[in-house]
Amino acid sequence: MAAGARGPRALRQATDALELLLGRGGDGAPGPLPAGRRASLLESLSRRVTGLEERLRLEPRWDELRRLMSEASGELRWATPCPDTAWTFTAQLLLLLLCLKRCMVLLAAAHHPPPPPPDPERAEAAPPLGPDALSISQEDTVRGALQLVAALGLCPYLLPGVGLPLRRRTEFSTLVQHVVSPGSSTGATRRLYATCCVLLDIAQHPSLGSLLLTRHLGDLLAGLCQLAFAPTKQKAAQATRPEELKGLTEEERTHCREALRGLLDRVYQPLVVRELLILQGGFRQSSCSSGRVGEHALAPAPAWLRRLCGQLLSERLMKPGGVQAVVRGILEGAGAGAVGGSDAEAAAADWRKCDSVARILSSCPQQSLSLKDYYRQVCPQILQLLLIQDHLVARQFQRVAATTVLTMAREHPQQAEEYLLVPMLEPLLRCLEGAGLSLEDLPAGAVLVEEEELTRGVENVFKVYLAEHEPSATLLGSLQPVLGTIFSLYCFTKQNVSFLRAPCQEILLWFLEKCDREAALSVLEGLARLGGTLCFLHPLCQFRVASEGGAVIAVKEVVGDEEEALYQKVSSEQWQLEQLVDLLALSRGSGLAGDFFLHCLKELTHVAGQGSPTMESSLLSGKSSVTLEHCCNPSLEPRERELCVLQLVAMLCESISDALFTDILQVVEFVAATLQRACVSGGVVEAQTLSMAMGLVAALLGGAAQLKAADFVTLKRLVPLLEEVSRVHPEPVIQELAADLCITICTHGAFSPETVSSAAQSTLGQRDVGETAGEAAADVGPAERPHGKTSEATTTQPQRHMESSAAAGPPPEETGRLSAGKLVADSPLGSRALQELLWSAYDPDIPSRATALRSLSHRIEQRDPEVLTIRDKLLKVFVENLDHEDSFVYLSAIQGVALLSDAFPEEVLPSLLARYEGSSPGAQEAWPVETRMKVGEALMRSTRALGDLVSSYRDRLIHVFLRGARDPDGGLRASSLSNLGELCQILCFQLGSVIQEVTLCLTTIVKSDREVEVRRAAVHVVVLLLRGLSERATEVLRDVLLDLYRLLKFVMRCEQDEVTVLHAQLALEELDAIMRQFLFPPPSLEKKIVVLP
Repeated sequence: MAAGARGPRALRQATDALELLLGRGGDGAPGPLPAGRRASLLESLSRRVTGLEERLRLEPRWDELRRLMSEASGELRWATPCPDTAWTFTAQLLLLLLCLKRCMVLLAAAHHPPPPPPDPERAEAAPPLGPDALSISQEDTVRGALQLVAALGLCPYLLPGVGLPLRRRTEFSTLVQHVVSPGSSTGATRRLYATCCVLLDIAQHPSLGSLLLTRHLGDLLAGLCQLAFAPTKQKAAQATRPEELKGLTEEERTHCREALRGLLDRVYQPLVVRELLILQGGFRQSSCSSGRVGEHALAPAPAWLRRLCGQLLSERLMKPGGVQAVVRGILEGAGAGAVGGSDAEAAAADWRKCDSVARILSSCPQQSLSLKDYYRQVCPQILQLLLIQDHLVARQFQRVAATTVLTMAREHPQQAEEYLLVPMLEPLLRCLEGAGLSLEDLPAGAVLVEEEELTRGVENVFKVYLAEHEPSATLLGSLQPVLGTIFSLYCFTKQNVSFLRAPCQEILLWFLEKCDREAALSVLEGLARLGGTLCFLHPLCQFRVASEGGAVIAVKEVVGDEEEALYQKVSSEQWQLEQLVDLLALSRGSGLAGDFFLHCLKELTHVAGQGSPTMESSLLSGKSSVTLEHCCNPSLEPRERELCVLQLVAMLCESISDALFTDILQVVEFVAATLQRACVSGGVVEAQTLSMAMGLVAALLGGAAQLKAADFVTLKRLVPLLEEVSRVHPEPVIQELAADLCITICTHGAFSPETVSSAAQSTLGQRDVGETAGEAAADVGPAERPHGKTSEATTTQPQRHMESSAAAGPPPEETGRLSAGKLVADSPLGSRALQELLWSAYDPDIPSRATALRSLSHRIEQRDPEVLTIRDKLLKVFVENLDHEDSFVYLSAIQGVALLSDAFPEEVLPSLLARYEGSSPGAQEAWPVETRMKVGEALMRSTRALGDLVSSYRDRLIHVFLRGARDPDGGLRASSLSNLGELCQILCFQLGSVIQEVTLCLTTIVKSDREVEVRRAAVHVVVLLLRGLSERATEVLRDVLLDLYRLLKFVMRCEQDEVTVLHAQLALEELDAIMRQFLFPPPSLEKKIVVLP
């Protein structure tokens, strides 16, 4: 019992003695002293040692500590008194630290408490502290003692260039450098050895070792490296301190080597890596650990130390988990890992540091047996860096891993492909057609690739491959075998919701962009199942939806019905073709879609040259019975390919025809392919197709594009084909146009016959050159216009039909309110293009009419001064087109009205409000309900565009919508309520007292309106109000919130319509969330610091 009581007392005495030596017991800490106080510091150290010795000798309460120090000093030769004040002080510190460690060990050994009974209520509580635990103040004392030991007993005895010099630390360390003079001391190596041995002994204790190694690991490593590996023989000219290189036996040096190895294996490896880099002299960052910031570069380390640190770092790297340790050791000081915090994002942006780490990892160290052996050990660890989930370090680690993989692929492609790329792509390669799988014995539904593996494979490809802007052939070649699997997965994800869709799409687009054009066309041909070397999933495998939003690869269930199997195959290929076209639509700017379209056209030309359409016609006619076995006959494969190409061309034309060609060269290639088909097929190509192709050339020559000299060189490739068409085609019109195009191309447009100009105008959608819109606008109205000048015999029938329909103007029923001729004649004389647009706005042809309206809207959006001067006329054009029944037309008109109101709200909005109320200025009869609803849509678009400025029109808008809510027509009432709800969302705080009227209107409609759609709309207004205002609802709707709540409860109780009840339930849920947030706001994690006076 007495020994148990003496243990804690001895521990307290040891820490008190340390405090006395540190100056915390009476005469204060030495602190950072100026350089001129060297003598004062030595005197202070001597006085503190003397004071401690007097207390130990005179005061009885120090008997236990005196006994421990006596026992410890008897075993240590260096603990004898000497005239060196600094070393005497250091020896006392070391002796007290050893006594403290022994006290803590004895206390821990004597303490064996019984295990506490399990307590479920305290299961998550921290375990009780042991008897050897130090208090916070005691830990601070031990840290100070260790700092003085390192400054007085370790760093002064290091060779130049070994470790961080004292002058690079603190002002006090700089003073210590002058206090301790190794050159004048004897036995410096023995003192360094003694200090390192004591610190190693202290480091064996968990608590003291943590305090020591977290701050002084670098100093301890520097001392051990010098003692164990510093050369003992030097030339006389180089031996500046020979006494420091002697004094150790070979056994002691061997002990230091073993201690160094053990310490390196025991400590946290990233910390070891960082300290070794500092010792090596290669760590040049200014953001080092505390107390290590300096203005000048580190002194160069000795050659033996650089070699030693390089060898030790290579050993760290080659160990299991060594790659991550090296990466963490270099990057943690920049904000990642243990440091963390807000600097992590800034560290991720430090790409130079990440690239430097990547270069280190990609270089094979000299200690490795071979490059292949190094890659075999390191590459799996590099791939593990891609899987780290810690958000503080994930971005840095992924960048390092990606850069390392790309560097290895450039420098050593064969080894990188074997040990990095193939293992990375293994989940995607596992189930390919040529993988040699034996799936006959597996049951249907058996999972071959788990969701985690497939997700990891796709994400790793996305992280690594897409980080390279200029990929090598090795990188592209390794990815090509899995493109079929990635494309199949992409098509599968387009059928459902999956997070894998975006990375698959980006991978495919990246490959098609980075590889050369021939390889890209070959890959597209393979993805379209037209040939190529791409491999897809095994026929017995399929993708299935996984539980976490990804996908798995499983064994497909065999379909017994042959017709069903054929249907599934055809529908799957059709779906993949559609997704391939959508993928090409995303890469419009690259011109790849146009090149692939031309590639398919040339394929059709090749098929047309082969002839033999008998089999195709017999298959398509359905007159002969064709079995499944007959369809799978290899002799039908060319016809199947022909049909697939034809279908692909049609889908490309339908989906991305507006942006298919991006340059003149592609247009010329397209025309050449069409003309060649016409020459090869002997007139099978329709005249309309030929006219379209040659019309494109005529449009280019007619000014649709600014042609250069190089463009005419490209166009001259068409001359032989045009000459051939002019000879072999049966129609004279085509022959003449082809011949005239040859003349125009050969003369570089200097001479252009009338036929070429007419074809150009026809292609561009304009009228005959001889008739100008200005003459039509100034002289005649639409009813008086002649049916147009028909051109010469070169004008084709489709052109004459277009001119006649355009010249006839709008039909009589279209001219009820304001004729197009009168509108244009009354407008100021503008450019021909503007007058043409005004005429086209009343064209009976729907696409022409809608295009004209959208063109006018675009010019309004661009604030064209010429258009804005006739804004009143344009408003009439748009409003009258609201009557049109086609959605393409009236939606274009709504867009135009909204743009006009955005530009001139004070002029347009009053007119729209009057029309929405059912009448317009000067109108003889009320407007139809459908038109008023379209005007309401235009009003809401205008309101959204105005934003906060709509408050000046608040009263009129709400008045109009409230009147619309009382209209006899139920559809208009519902539309008015919908508009009212959206307007209230926009007004927000600006609603003011109007909210009372809105609430009363909604309550009346919900309780009395007989139309269920209107009641739904009224309740939906409440939903919109609550959802739009969110947490602001308690402030804006303060006066009516209770009324709205009662109204919703009334709907829940009395309403028979399920949809209306659902709307009310949604509104109640929104209200519940708002009130919960108002009554129980989330806690705000803020810390207030108050500075006391």
